Amino acid sequence: MSSVQTQQEQLSQSDPSPSPNSCSSFELIDMDAGSLYEPVTPHWFYCKIIDSKETWIPFNSEDSQQLEEAYSSGKDCNGRVVPTDGGRYDVHLGERMRYAVYWDELASEVRRCTWFYKGDKDNKYVPYSESFSQVLEETYMLAVTLDEWKKKLESPNREIIILHNPKLMVHYQPVAGSDEWGSTPTEQGRPRTVKRGVENISVDIHCVNDFRSVSLNLLQTHFKKAQENQQIGRVEFLPVNWHSPLHSTGVDVDLQRITLPSINRLRHFTNDTILDVFFYNSPTYCQTIVDTVASEMNRIYTLFLQRNPDFKGGVSIAGHSLGSLILFDILTNQKDSLGDIDSEKDSLNIVMDQGDTSSLEEDLKKLHLSEFFDIFKKEKVDKEALALCTDRDLQEMGIPLGPRKKIINYFSTRKNSMSVSGANIAKESEFCSRSNTRHDDYLDVGIGQVSVKYPRLIYKPEIFFAFGSPIGMFLTVRGLKRIDPNYRFPTCKGFFNIYHPFDPVAYRIEPMVVPGVEFEPMLIPHHKGRKRMHLELREGLTRMSMDLKNNLLGSLRMAWKSFTRAPYPALQASEMAEETEAEPESTSEKSSDVNTEETSVTVKEEVLPINVGMLNGGQRIDYVLQEKPIESFNEYLFALQSHLCYWESEDTVLLVLKEIYQTQGIFLDQPLQ
Repeated sequence: MSSVQTQQEQLSQSDPSPSPNSCSSFELIDMDAGSLYEPVTPHWFYCKIIDSKETWIPFNSEDSQQLEEAYSSGKDCNGRVVPTDGGRYDVHLGERMRYAVYWDELASEVRRCTWFYKGDKDNKYVPYSESFSQVLEETYMLAVTLDEWKKKLESPNREIIILHNPKLMVHYQPVAGSDEWGSTPTEQGRPRTVKRGVENISVDIHCVNDFRSVSLNLLQTHFKKAQENQQIGRVEFLPVNWHSPLHSTGVDVDLQRITLPSINRLRHFTNDTILDVFFYNSPTYCQTIVDTVASEMNRIYTLFLQRNPDFKGGVSIAGHSLGSLILFDILTNQKDSLGDIDSEKDSLNIVMDQGDTSSLEEDLKKLHLSEFFDIFKKEKVDKEALALCTDRDLQEMGIPLGPRKKIINYFSTRKNSMSVSGANIAKESEFCSRSNTRHDDYLDVGIGQVSVKYPRLIYKPEIFFAFGSPIGMFLTVRGLKRIDPNYRFPTCKGFFNIYHPFDPVAYRIEPMVVPGVEFEPMLIPHHKGRKRMHLELREGLTRMSMDLKNNLLGSLRMAWKSFTRAPYPALQASEMAEETEAEPESTSEKSSDVNTEETSVTVKEEVLPINVGMLNGGQRIDYVLQEKPIESFNEYLFALQSHLCYWESEDTVLLVLKEIYQTQGIFLDQPLQ
């Protein structure tokens, strides 16, 4: 008896594979199972195609319960719609289909599941159809009630299911060719495990590790107190799709024909990225892009309010790669209807160092033609007059051929660039004339940007998050040398430029606001602590070696402090103040040969606040992620991966949650260090 039980337990824990002739050895004796039957608890699943394969994913417990209540209500299921996944998907109960609400996606099958079998390769449980599950349940009920086991059933696919006992139920696939001569399927091959109910199957959190699921996990660990006090709700993430409409033009196919076959992954990344950049710099496609993005943002917002009429929270937006530049341009060209005068001033401040403010003498100095200034002065030729001079005019004034060509080329180039910028301004002011008749409502973001009409958003975003963004590079090549420190988006209060240090597409913003100062970006804390250990070690050794080089270390304690001192960008201001107060030296240590005054000055220099303007409400703008230890070994190997890392990065998600909840006065349970 004990040997049979031991063998039974082993088989129930693993994937059993009994031979057809040994089924009797798995019977349980004297189970006294009569009257132990309890109806199975169903759980609802939906089918998703992943890597060209059907994968059944469970709804979370709350959604499954709502679906079951609607199913069991006694009402006709036809036409019954149940919102799931936080309202992002609707389940049409009668059809047993699941539809996306805010974006286009293939509908997926939904199933009320009670019986499962284990798949062949991925070892995941697959639900039987509802009709066959009902047959299995009825057979199981009779077996339990009558205590009569070894029940054999045939599925619609002519597969054999045998219920040996409550703990051992197996599923045999039909052997190929077994029914060619009309014979019945037999119990051959490796059997699958059959399972009743969803016990021990995880149904609370989806397997997909995306931005939304990472956010839900972090709420449990970093905002638990606020959740328990019901101070906050979850943050919903809704995608805005603008990429697909552009790539349905056939250009991708044409580009693929001329793409070299080597380093396929890199070339695919290049084609995808560069093609979007070309699209955005084309007047036709640029207008299509901004119209698509803005209309989708407005449509999703309107639909969300319709489905959530009691919503009182704010809206923030995030853009990745070129998407962040699109959002930057849209936000720059918004109009604050509640404060037109102030926003007008702000919109004018962003374009700096583009006007023709230099004197004729300075222009000639740039061209290395200062010796001809006296000639122009004698002839009373200023910049405006010189710009109108022809080659013959300059020749008559005695200017040699080479300098004449330089002058004509210089002024014709500046004239063309100013006319391009003027055309952009005029066209954009026409778009804004609906609400204001002034002609200087909007100023072009920079020389070289195509002229388009920027649509208005119907809401004011709280914060704009840019991930892996090329905004800084685009503004620079458009001719923008710096951003006025007083500039802010007309309708958006916050702006965070978040990037991975190895991201080849990302650029900084702060040096454009403070061009004369060199300083590090803010280091994003690790979601489990202040800094990754390998970075602490590397920076600690670097600081200690520098202090040794400068002959600042005279004691073991000072060496340890130099090693463990963290640079300012990784710390909060309050933390730095606490460390400063806790560091007074004793009298004996002051008498040592260490220059403590010089050391304290060095530390103070690290903690000086940096003013980066009002683009983020006076806060820092550039935030850099900490690379993982494995990424430090080869920066180039992880370059492409780093450009896509943001959507699965707990550190990125935590920073986004932290800033969003701070707008509502909610802070982390434990401040990031």
